Amino acid sequence: MQIFVSESERETEALGARLAKSIPGGAVVAMYGELGAGKTAFVRGMAEGLGLQCRVSSPTFTIVNEYLGERELIHFDLYRISGEDELFEIGWEDYLNRGAICAVEWSENVPGAFYGDEITVRIRKTGDTRREIEIGGVELC
Repeated sequence: MQIFVSESERETEALGARLAKSIPGGAVVAMYGELGAGKTAFVRGMAEGLGLQCRVSSPTFTIVNEYLGERELIHFDLYRISGEDELFEIGWEDYLNRGAICAVEWSENVPGAFYGDEITVRIRKTGDTRREIEIGGVELC
């Protein structure tokens, strides 16, 4: 596990880009953090790190956004999901089998959906723009 400090939204995005460049297709990134912590900013950085030219926004009402390119990113926002059953109903396993990187906001809502090999990203607000970001399951250089 590594802990990073971000002083701004742009630094959070840069850390997301750094992570995305260092993980293989098929990786699941389970994200945790309170509302407004910076999870979507982190995913925006991931898209940038994957070379995707797209507008990244939180899929709170659609549940899933897909960003397609040479490397794919599937962005889940599970804030409105009540548990694993609902996630599996929308095709969770099909998404996993595509080989895309899956970034999952509000992972705490579906703890049984992960198989133990996911990368974890925990973002804590420590100030107005300051964040402590803990990344587990992978080492960033």
